[in-house]
Amino acid sequence: MQIAVVGASGRTGRELVRVLTAAGHDVVAVVRDPSRLAGPAGTPGTLGTPGEVRVADATDVAALAAAFEGVDAVASCLGPVPGESPHVLRDGITAVIAAMDRAGVRRLVAISASGWLVNGDDPLSRYVAKPILRRALAVVNADLEAMEQVIRASHVDWTIMRPPRLQDRPGTGRYQARRDGNVRWGWTIARPDLALAMRDALADRSAVGQAISVAA
Repeated sequence: MQIAVVGASGRTGRELVRVLTAAGHDVVAVVRDPSRLAGPAGTPGTLGTPGEVRVADATDVAALAAAFEGVDAVASCLGPVPGESPHVLRDGITAVIAAMDRAGVRRLVAISASGWLVNGDDPLSRYVAKPILRRALAVVNADLEAMEQVIRASHVDWTIMRPPRLQDRPGTGRYQARRDGNVRWGWTIARPDLALAMRDALADRSAVGQAISVAA
C-alpha cells in the first residue's frame, strides 16, 4: 500500500515510517517541518527512508488533502504538544478526516491512548494509578476522548490504537492486543512495538471499526 503517515517526524511517527518501509509499503511522510525528519543517528526513532515527503500542517485541510492524493491509507501519529491548543488532537483528526474525504481515502489508523479508560484494567491501575493520573492529565484525556468521538462519528474505515505509556527503547518485535478493553497488567509499550501493531492493523480488515488496546 501507499500509506501517508501524519506526524512522521515525531518519535512514534519515525518508527512507523521505518516499520512500514521495511515491510515494503510506499510511505508518504506528512510533516509540518521537514527539518525534523532526521532523528539522531543510531537512536530509537531514527527515520526510515520514506518514498516521499509532503509538507502540511495537521490542521490545514487543503494541504492535507494534497498530501493524501493517491494514497491508500492514512496513519495518524498526532499527539499532544505542550504549549499548543488543548484541542490539538480533536482539531487535528477533524482536519485529517476532512482531507481524507477530499482525497477519496477511506482507511484510517489513529493513535489514541489507554490511560483515560479503565475497562479491562488490573486493580492497581483502576483504583490507584489512574485516579491520580486522571486529575493530572484531565486536559489531555478530554482531548483524547473528543478525538475518538470525531473518529467514531466519521464514515471512514477507522481503527483506533490505544497504547499505555510509550517508552523510547528498542522494541521486542511482539505485543499484546485486546479489542474489548485494555490489556490487563499492560502498563507500557516500546514505540517500535506500537508501530508494529499499527502496521498490522492497517492490513487487517477485521480491525475496521475497532478500538484496539496494545501493550508489551
